[in-house]
Amino acid sequence: MFFIVQMNDVSLEKLKMIKSKAYAAHSPSSPLTPFEIHRRHPGPEDVQIDILFCGVCHSDLHTARNEWANTLYPSVPGHEIVGRVVAVGDKVKGFKVGDLAGVGCMVDSCGHCHPCDEGEEQYCESGFTGTYNGPVFGGENTFGGYSQTIVVKESFVLRIQHDEKDLASVAPLLCAGITTYSPLRHWKVGPGKKVGIVGLGGLGHMGVKIAHAMGAYVVLFTTSPGKIKDGKQLGADEVCISTDPEQMAAHANQFDFILNTVAAPHNLDAYLQLLKLDGTMTLVGAPAEPHPSPNVFNLIFKRRQLAGSLIGGIRETQEMLDFCAQHGIVSDIELINMDYINTAYERMIKSDVKYRFVINMANL
Repeated sequence: MFFIVQMNDVSLEKLKMIKSKAYAAHSPSSPLTPFEIHRRHPGPEDVQIDILFCGVCHSDLHTARNEWANTLYPSVPGHEIVGRVVAVGDKVKGFKVGDLAGVGCMVDSCGHCHPCDEGEEQYCESGFTGTYNGPVFGGENTFGGYSQTIVVKESFVLRIQHDEKDLASVAPLLCAGITTYSPLRHWKVGPGKKVGIVGLGGLGHMGVKIAHAMGAYVVLFTTSPGKIKDGKQLGADEVCISTDPEQMAAHANQFDFILNTVAAPHNLDAYLQLLKLDGTMTLVGAPAEPHPSPNVFNLIFKRRQLAGSLIGGIRETQEMLDFCAQHGIVSDIELINMDYINTAYERMIKSDVKYRFVINMANL
């Protein structure tokens, strides 16, 4: 006996999808809990990656709790993804099954505007599509790396050159690494330059390592005397306690470049005064509330610049990964299980991590 089952288009489409276990937030006040998502089967230009490790970025927390007032629920965060390729489309040339690969903050862009043509997809005029939370200017939700697998077009997949034993520590390079590397490279940090790194967290500790590897003289600014030893071990030539007026005054008018990684509102003038003529301070921390407005005279009297920077394009992200592999740079991490994520968020708010949580997806 045969039965004929009629299915609608939605049901047929789901049959074509890949089921994946994940963790998701369903409202700003709810904890992340187990959730099932569906990924598309790889198309001709797609790469499917089984996720092995995923870093935990402060942006994940901001999004899960809707602190930037733009979250699409259910929200599956995670954009520091490393894993193993398990399937590729027939037009994929750069990856094969078994390769190690990474996915960062973007999974698509328009591909034809001026920034995209220049390899700066993060500044796509139509808005890049985030690895989670969908397109920047609105659209269908996307689900990130707090999950078992992900399918991404080849042009947004990164090659991993590091040793496989370091894979968990490589994951944060996909956001924390490129977020600090891109402005350091853009403002030509290197030998003969005096560079300040403000804050020693997930971003700041990568900024110290990368600026040191680029050959700059690196000064770490921190409010915590307990971080002096760590700062020097990570590559800082000096550590300045930013709450000490005498220590700050000793650095006035000396810096070519300052990378400010702090993701909380604070007084920017204290650091602008440290820049020499034509010096630049670039902000990469994204606080939920605005910084106090800086004094314009701290800018105009030394032709100083206050700037911002947003991750990097795919080409530059690959350059950063290769640079870090060449110099033996990885993130300092604490490896956690997926079910620890809500506790990790609370600890991250208190800066109670050295210096990046990374989720081991084997336990999902």
